[in-house]
Amino acid sequence: MNIAFSVLAFAVIEAVALLFVLRAVRQTRTPQGAAAWVVFLLAAPFLAVPAYLVFGQSRFEGHSAARRDTRKVLAGLDQLDEAHGVRFGRRKDPLAGRSLALERLARMPVVAGNDCRILIDGAETFAAIFEAIERARDYLLVEFYILRDDRIGQELKTRLAERARAGVEVRVLYDSIGSSALSLRFVEELHAAGVQIRQSHADRRLFSRLQVNFRNHRKIVVVDGEIGFVGGHNVGDEYMGRDPDFGHWRDTHVRVEGPVVGQLQLIFAEDWHWATGEMLKLDWTVPEETGEVRALVLATGPGDRLESGALYFCNLIGTATERLWIASPYCVPDLDILSALKLAALRGVDVRILVPEKRDHLLVWLAAFAYFDELCEAGVNVYRYSDGFMHQKVVVVDERMVSIGTHNLDSRSCRLNFEVSLIAFGAGLTGAAARMLEADFAASRLHEEPLGNAPFFRRLGAPVARMFAPVL
Repeated sequence: MNIAFSVLAFAVIEAVALLFVLRAVRQTRTPQGAAAWVVFLLAAPFLAVPAYLVFGQSRFEGHSAARRDTRKVLAGLDQLDEAHGVRFGRRKDPLAGRSLALERLARMPVVAGNDCRILIDGAETFAAIFEAIERARDYLLVEFYILRDDRIGQELKTRLAERARAGVEVRVLYDSIGSSALSLRFVEELHAAGVQIRQSHADRRLFSRLQVNFRNHRKIVVVDGEIGFVGGHNVGDEYMGRDPDFGHWRDTHVRVEGPVVGQLQLIFAEDWHWATGEMLKLDWTVPEETGEVRALVLATGPGDRLESGALYFCNLIGTATERLWIASPYCVPDLDILSALKLAALRGVDVRILVPEKRDHLLVWLAAFAYFDELCEAGVNVYRYSDGFMHQKVVVVDERMVSIGTHNLDSRSCRLNFEVSLIAFGAGLTGAAARMLEADFAASRLHEEPLGNAPFFRRLGAPVARMFAPVL
């Protein structure tokens, strides 16, 4: 009987492996990734089948359709699109070409009349968020990848509960893996106060529940459709610099007012609809113009038909003529982005990449060192931030364009996570971001050590870690 059972088990695993081979060939986003899964599944099915269940799927079926449905059904959306149609003059404005591809990727227009203020580090960011929350009259939309039941999490919970008890509609989305340590009591106390709180990953199928891919990495706060926040901060004490292992936590958020807040609100509404099936009734009246910044919101994810995350980076890199500064905690670019970075440096653009000296994820940190040699050889300057841990996601292009949001310079962010960034045009905000990064470069050291001269662990581990780049 044991022999018969073993034969049956082997046959079942082989059959499942073949099924996953077909799935990998059809769905994996790159030929290299598909080939790797095929070899792994056929050569070691007992190891590969569980691995594929957890890491294998790279496309998120159904989300694109849900996103289209949301845009069709949301009340007032036609009005929103018409009012937001303040675009650059295609023939007169030199930035028109830079924005067109981004608008098509985002399926949103660049809108004028926004006020944007950069928020540096946790204390400034959460002070601004809490002040806006306390002003809420009608509704609050809150979305974070990580939500912790710690000091800053309790401060947020107290404010959300108070607003809900005051009659404000409060909705909270969090990611089940990013917030895996969130206590049930935390959620129940918000429920008891009248807050609607949900996990953002709604698909309940067993295959999808096993996946660690498709995380909702977005960080969005919208107050009454008038004030919005987006950036790199999650809700956790480490983001306030209270973790002794990391020390100072260097991060960047942005506070926005004006018409572009409606775009942030739309992204939340799409995510909420996907998670709950509910079409939100929100205020889609376009806010008055409050500033001089032109901006749009770009949300990308594995449900997109195009490789929107990678195209976002390639477009920013390709449009740079003088300066391209990128701050990202992870530097594991795919081949297209890697080539674009090297070409930008070779054509004389001042290309700088700011990464942390400290690490929070060993494999991603190690893999980055396997890219530094060829980047530096092409003329890219890599800076390693040493004043604590650097987690911001900021891109400065020339003198007039800046992106602040959640996009990391890695394949997971470009292909597997749901991300969102504000892309703004204007010398004032871009200059402020550039001055901020100049201070960060001053707190960093230029990477000049070839991998061949690195310590043995890094010299051996970097190329091994790079093999996992498609899922890092």
